[in-house]
Amino acid sequence: MTDPNAIQPSELDQLPDRDPEETAEWQASLDAVAKAAGPHRAAYLMRRTLERAEGAGVVLPKLLETDYVNSIPTAAEPAIPGDEAMEARITAWNRWNAAAMVTRGSKYGVGGHIATFASAAWLYETGFNHFFHGKEGDGSGDQLYIQGHASPGIYARAFLDGRLTEQQLDNFRQEAGGNGLPSYPHPRRLPWLWEFPTVSMGLGPISAIYQARFNRYLTSRGIKDVSDSHVWAFLGDGEMDEPESTTALTLASREGLDNLTFVINCNLQRLDGPVRANFKIVQELEALFRGAGWHVIKTLWGSAWDELFALDTTGALVRRLRQVPDAQIQTYQTRDAAYIRQDFFGADPALAEMAKLLSDDKIIECFHFSRGGHEARKVFAAYKAALEHKGTPTVILAQTVKGHTLGTGFASKNANHQMKKLSVDEFKQMRDLLDLPIPDSDFADGQIPYGHPGVDAPEVRYLQERRAALGGPAPARRVHPVAPLPAPADKAFAAFDKGSGSQSVATTMAFVRLVKDLVRDKETGRRWVPIVPDEARTFGMESLFPSLGIYSPKGQTYEPVDRDQLMYYKEAKNGQILNEGITEAGSMADFIAASSSYATHGEAMIPFYIFYSMFGWQRTADQMWQLGDQLGRGFLVGATAGRTTLTGEGLQHADGHSPVIAATNPAALTYDPAFAYEVAAIVKDGLRRMYGQAAPGEDQDVFYYLTVYNEPLPQPAKPSVPGIDEGIVKGLYRFNTAESASLTVPANAPRIQLLGSGTAIHWALDAQRMLAEEWGVAADVWSATSWGELRRDAMEADAALLRGEERVPYVRRALQGAEGPVLAVSDYMRQVPDQIAQWIEQDYISLGADGFGLSDTRDAARRHFGVDAQSIVAAALAQLARRGEVKASAVKEAREKYGL
Repeated sequence: MTDPNAIQPSELDQLPDRDPEETAEWQASLDAVAKAAGPHRAAYLMRRTLERAEGAGVVLPKLLETDYVNSIPTAAEPAIPGDEAMEARITAWNRWNAAAMVTRGSKYGVGGHIATFASAAWLYETGFNHFFHGKEGDGSGDQLYIQGHASPGIYARAFLDGRLTEQQLDNFRQEAGGNGLPSYPHPRRLPWLWEFPTVSMGLGPISAIYQARFNRYLTSRGIKDVSDSHVWAFLGDGEMDEPESTTALTLASREGLDNLTFVINCNLQRLDGPVRANFKIVQELEALFRGAGWHVIKTLWGSAWDELFALDTTGALVRRLRQVPDAQIQTYQTRDAAYIRQDFFGADPALAEMAKLLSDDKIIECFHFSRGGHEARKVFAAYKAALEHKGTPTVILAQTVKGHTLGTGFASKNANHQMKKLSVDEFKQMRDLLDLPIPDSDFADGQIPYGHPGVDAPEVRYLQERRAALGGPAPARRVHPVAPLPAPADKAFAAFDKGSGSQSVATTMAFVRLVKDLVRDKETGRRWVPIVPDEARTFGMESLFPSLGIYSPKGQTYEPVDRDQLMYYKEAKNGQILNEGITEAGSMADFIAASSSYATHGEAMIPFYIFYSMFGWQRTADQMWQLGDQLGRGFLVGATAGRTTLTGEGLQHADGHSPVIAATNPAALTYDPAFAYEVAAIVKDGLRRMYGQAAPGEDQDVFYYLTVYNEPLPQPAKPSVPGIDEGIVKGLYRFNTAESASLTVPANAPRIQLLGSGTAIHWALDAQRMLAEEWGVAADVWSATSWGELRRDAMEADAALLRGEERVPYVRRALQGAEGPVLAVSDYMRQVPDQIAQWIEQDYISLGADGFGLSDTRDAARRHFGVDAQSIVAAALAQLARRGEVKASAVKEAREKYGL
């Protein structure tokens, strides 16, 4: 049978052989080794030869997998520059308090996770003791992405350090009364401790990559030198199944982010069972990361295995370790020595002979307890090697046991992720295993005590001294007092007040023009961070390429094909634009890093991320929550917005719902501006609120979402209406009346109020004219710049009333005295304008583009959804007919006239 992996003659034709005789000699030598010493020996020699070639600089494809052993042999491990016994006692206290906190809270039914930190304790403790730089030294310190389910261990360490009290530990997952601790790393809930939210799963890895990348961006642009900052991301092996976990791996290697280290806790278990029951997750991840260009360090086996590897003179042990699937490794964790002798060692005669030299205690020690991730010396060696490696990011695959030290009832059990407590007897067993001085008398009435050696104990002093040497407490979030950014000159915003005359301009273009002016500002211009996912030309941003440059760590190593054109494609090491390619998730990760730079690095940056509105909230809404949790600030811009404005693109491009999704996020201020001057006013106010002088009671930790359109239309001049700027920001103002629009209507004509947002206001203005000229109805037109902010204000007014305070919602005050019913329309589903319905005193109906989008012209799409000017007229007449203000026959007449 022909070997399918053998090189075929057609392939050899593509690889000219200058010396076929020499090639034949090498092949014959390999055949001889395989025949005499076996294929395993031949494979060993080939791997060693490839490793030698790589070390000598010979360019060859990399091996994607290595043997299932540690990358750093015991003999090469450096000594830990500290007191290992002291660090073991500190870790024991933290293990205890993490488990005690969750167990004590379990009586309230609030949940918690014990097993994750139990497996990862040394991965964190070694870093805190020797590697993670705090924020009280020079620079910005390190950025730590803590695995969410390990949070009890981080709280336990903060308790030992004196940063948390027993009362706070007892309020774990009980935040409503104040002084509580959030379930996971939530900066919005505990902003002095947590920097980065890492639950939802998968968002930590991609955010860490783009944070490391943003650090390089800040340094390259001369904003702040953060080259000493290192990003550490602690992840679970099951978490790596999330697509966001691996989507940006090649970016990290391509840009040489050696300021980034992933530490993957390979306890072989996810929430319901093994990560790869019939396979090996460590080997899979090694191949994945090596293929993506990362440096891989495997820390799998503890020192107890050294004796076994020394006895493995035939390679049988290494071969067997590669064969055994992860679920069986997990089974060994729970079985006795006799089972392991038969199932593991009995599979190979050489291993059976080896097993005769091993005691039962030795087998149990190796298979139950000894993992590389549970030994400080091995973890230290891996971390040191990661920091010393240059040129590419590093991933450390650390094998552990989920539930380690929690007893046989927890360790490696499939259900341990859902197990929330230990019994008193199990705690006493744990106490004895960890050698903690906690007497039986402390377990009064079945209560599990917290453990603390005392504020002046050697353990506490050692912990604090180590943290002081590394730059202060960690994790920690610091917002250093900085002066508000000066407001840009009014000229940039006022340029839109006069309108565009007869020229048609889309609001997307208006926003881009505004940004072009703002980035020229001498004070704040360099702080803008334009982010775009490979659609800059769609949004008319190509004019920014030559002036701002596209960030690239390599600069521009080629001559661009459009070099002779005015708006050529320019990359630069200090480029300002982040053009991410087709990745909304990556662009959002960019935005999150930039939007929280004011805290992470003490440098306020002004990111704006512009995207197809359909592919923003719908695709990355989970990251929008992460953004809100991380207290990010900036401008999200949903361009080519609306369900009917993007002609011909069809269902999957037609956004009729992003404001609905945005309304679910308390940190998002959502605006749907109709005119260029509204865009300018909203951006101006956003800069003031987020980066300048916020008004008393205003939350600065918000972000703005603006929907802008690609439909070119004449932009009107800003009306001279009292309070118009307040109305734009608050969400509603009267744009005109039938009389101010110079429309002729009869005296005492029926009157209606038309509320429109975004591009829909143009349909409302057409309807206003038709109602006057063809039906004798007077209509006033209002611009609803933000249905969401109107709703937020009204809800706050309701809450104030419950507190006994008299407060009228702004929307009710704005419409007070407006005659007739109210008809609201937008280019979105009716849920969007219906957000304010309950606070409208007048009769209220809405029109919207509900249902799936479709491909057609704008006019045809609007007629299909019933939101065009003619449909608005018919709906207005129907509303007035119900009130008896026009004849009922007018509605039928209108429908026939307009072909509705």
